[in-house]
Amino acid sequence: MKRITLITIFIFTVLLSKAQDYTKLTAAFSDSYAKEKLEKYADASASLKAYYDANSYEINLRLGWLTYLQGQFSESLGYYNKAIDLMPYAIEPRLGAVLPASSLGNWDIVIEQYNKILTIDPNNTVALYRMGLISYDKKDYKLAYQQFEKVVNLYPFDYQSVLMLAWSNFRLGKTREAKILFNKALLYSPGDASAKEGLSLIK
Repeated sequence: MKRITLITIFIFTVLLSKAQDYTKLTAAFSDSYAKEKLEKYADASASLKAYYDANSYEINLRLGWLTYLQGQFSESLGYYNKAIDLMPYAIEPRLGAVLPASSLGNWDIVIEQYNKILTIDPNNTVALYRMGLISYDKKDYKLAYQQFEKVVNLYPFDYQSVLMLAWSNFRLGKTREAKILFNKALLYSPGDASAKEGLSLIK
């Protein structure tokens, strides 16, 4: 009986300790949001670093963002990678990681993360669109076409994707399809300079 009572007291103490930890952590997160709003990014980071736990997905994700805002790109990438290790099927830390990676000019990491996102979620339109931009920039218009087409099939009223699908068609010599899509882009964004330029190039 005495043993059961001691175990109960121990469990209660542990639970109380965890509840107190969460109260402090919630306050730290709240403080970090308030300081971020004032663009005091270093102070916002400090609020969380005071309670840093390497096994906390939430802290690592948040610090990845805050250190990115401070221009500390290598540190930011480190936090995002820790978040990825903790939650390997989560999309958000991978989307976060591409921010400091692209700022560092490390496009291999950017492409690797987008490809992993598409392995987890083949219809992720953010990754598809951004990979489409990378493919287009590399002049791989066929691949860009495939990526933008998938986004447009999922979101036919997405202006940026419609416009880039139009340009991809144009680069592939599909001027009829490009003309239709450039005109659609003008419906979504009347007077758009890029869509008008595309139409002017089609004879």
